Amino acid sequence: MNQHHKINYIEMPSKDLNKSKAFFSAAFGWTFVDYGPEYCAFSNEGIDGGFYQADLSISSQTGAPLIVLYSSNLEASQEAVLAAGGSILKPIFSFPGGRRFQFSDPNGNEYAVWSE
Repeated sequence: MNQHHKINYIEMPSKDLNKSKAFFSAAFGWTFVDYGPEYCAFSNEGIDGGFYQADLSISSQTGAPLIVLYSSNLEASQEAVLAAGGSILKPIFSFPGGRRFQFSDPNGNEYAVWSE
């Protein structure tokens, strides 16, 4: 349900939309709807969003927001990221409130996964 003044949608760059779709489908089970050759959308993944064709990538090192997913099994999620072609940027580590790891998708975008 859309809520007034709440974060509603997120768009991320993708150097190769097919790689983005294949990676997130394999690692996290996401599904996509194509809207032309330069955009694909996902929904029901915590927040709706999409990937747009661009020669850019997101990284917390350059000041981009870090998109963090939740996992009930952090080790299994890390293995799924690797199996789908992702790279681990920071292996599982503890922080106040839980544990997480940070990874890069095949297009060079940085994300994190956390658990209690």
